Amino acid sequence: MKINHPLVRRRRARTVYGTLLALLGVLALAFFRVQVVRSSTYQLSAESNRLRPLDLPAPRGTVFDRNGRVIADNVPGWAITLLPAPVDSMVATLERLQEVLPHLAASRERLETEARDGRGLQPLVVDGDAAYEQVAALEERRSEFPGVFIETRPIRRYYGGAAVGHLMGYIGEIDGEELASEFYDREPYEQGLTVGKGVGIERQYEHLLQGVKGVRYVEVDARRRIVGDFAGIETRPAVPGQDIHLAIDLELQEWIHRIFPDSMMGAVVALDPADGNVLALYSAPSFDPNLFVGGIPDSTWNALNTDPRRPMYNKAVLGRFAPASPFKLAVAAMGLDLGVVRPDERMPQPCTGGFQYGRYWRCWDAGGHGDIDLLEAVQHSCDVYFYQLGLRIGLQRLLQESTDLGFSSTCGVDLPAESRGIFPQGLEFWEEAYGYAPNESEVLSLSIGQGPNSQTPLKMAQFYTALARDGSAPAPRIYPDGPAPERDPWRLDLSDEALAVLREGLRRVTALGGTAHMASLEHWDLFGKTGTGESNQSQAGLVDTDAWFAGMAGPRGGDPEIVIVVLVQSGGGGSSTAAPIMAKAADFYLRRKHGMEVDTIQTLREHIMTRGYPEWYQTILQDAERAVPVSGSGAGVDSAPDGGR
Repeated sequence: MKINHPLVRRRRARTVYGTLLALLGVLALAFFRVQVVRSSTYQLSAESNRLRPLDLPAPRGTVFDRNGRVIADNVPGWAITLLPAPVDSMVATLERLQEVLPHLAASRERLETEARDGRGLQPLVVDGDAAYEQVAALEERRSEFPGVFIETRPIRRYYGGAAVGHLMGYIGEIDGEELASEFYDREPYEQGLTVGKGVGIERQYEHLLQGVKGVRYVEVDARRRIVGDFAGIETRPAVPGQDIHLAIDLELQEWIHRIFPDSMMGAVVALDPADGNVLALYSAPSFDPNLFVGGIPDSTWNALNTDPRRPMYNKAVLGRFAPASPFKLAVAAMGLDLGVVRPDERMPQPCTGGFQYGRYWRCWDAGGHGDIDLLEAVQHSCDVYFYQLGLRIGLQRLLQESTDLGFSSTCGVDLPAESRGIFPQGLEFWEEAYGYAPNESEVLSLSIGQGPNSQTPLKMAQFYTALARDGSAPAPRIYPDGPAPERDPWRLDLSDEALAVLREGLRRVTALGGTAHMASLEHWDLFGKTGTGESNQSQAGLVDTDAWFAGMAGPRGGDPEIVIVVLVQSGGGGSSTAAPIMAKAADFYLRRKHGMEVDTIQTLREHIMTRGYPEWYQTILQDAERAVPVSGSGAGVDSAPDGGR
């Protein structure tokens, strides 16, 4: 057959047509599959090649004080971020960025470690709080850094600065150990998120303050250069955290920071006796939480943690110190509660400067206080009187009563950590701690706030709140609207008359002849107890004794409206160091509360030293003349500081 025969050619043409139709059909099916069936898949793949997702940080909730003043909020700032890329590429970019941003040298090693840990699959925040000058310098050389993205984001700001360091804590990037803990075992926590840290409100109420991050996309070219924001895909906006209102008085907190001696260590706690809420919580020395915003330089972090004064340690809730003479009020309350002493009762042995019980137990005043009653013993902080009162109570009952009052437990404050008080709960304590069985003489040191007795300033403030109230002591709250405390309030089983007696004893401490007379105020009744706490180092002569003043204040003749406890480590006498701080803080708070002008010359000593004897001092003298004479006081206007051990 001829190959050019018409029938052959038609058959071959039909075969070619059929093949072409089949091929066209296959192509049509492929096009349909690509453009219709798998269009979303291929579109997503294409978009993924040219889009890079970036987190939109959520603003943390704003923190207000009791008067509506802002303690912590957020302000717009700049963040410098590296887009995901091969690790070597990100490391090289960091090296080139350091030429423009020299401050990155301090965190270079950490950033490279984070880039490798993320295996180049996650954005890397190079600087979470870049200065305007740094951003401008980088923008001038924008083309040299194709994988760098600059964006505005909320930056945390603390208005009180160092005054609120321990109260608020600080913020920082979550680490692997935290991420693995149960506390963060929930949405939205993941690597790179900024969370609250430290022993403060930022950490305690992290789950309220933390918002929900959003997502945005940036468009990049084949060389990973950002060519602009991409608005074609819907972004998820960030949800801000919850705002909270604290019981704290920010102005009082700042005032305490201002008047606390710069060179000294210690703590100040102020509570509202109306409800037990915290008005101020201060530890010295402090730190500025603004230093941590955007990441703290390693040099600054190391300096804070190696400082022997321990500025990162919250002494108000974690520090434990011998409570010294302020604890005598607890012993007096126990004695009245158990009925072993009356307010007007005098002890069998007058104070002649010491007391013989197995050995000679000294009083802080070697000259002695004479034959005095309970009120006078509180006024002059007579150790000999409280030695005998402790023996009347007895060691076993003193341990039981002190445990019931919570001196061997925490207060239950709403903070991430709080130290438990050290106080023997039973006679076995001495066997376990020291290897010997105790005898009754152990009660003597315990009854004046020494021995195996260490309390936090917050615990002492809680006890004095009970004295200022009806005898009950609720758990101190910083955020009153937060979860309810886990424990019920404890209370002193004392009559109103007994409480009034204890307050009168505290009032006499600042009255004429009292150990803290020079701390008295013009407009307010000041009730309090000085104390001088011994430690192992002070007994060895290496440091001075700790200075205490615990008390309350309010309008003359009225109920106390604020309770304040001041501890100054190695501060010497409580009357000369701690009492003026307490008096000035109370005067500041009460003047503002009652609409009076605040004065920087507040205590009697300040008036005498700057303006001479004030007119209101005559009222004090007249009140003293009308009062019943105090026997054997041996104390005048310039009484020596209490040595209450």
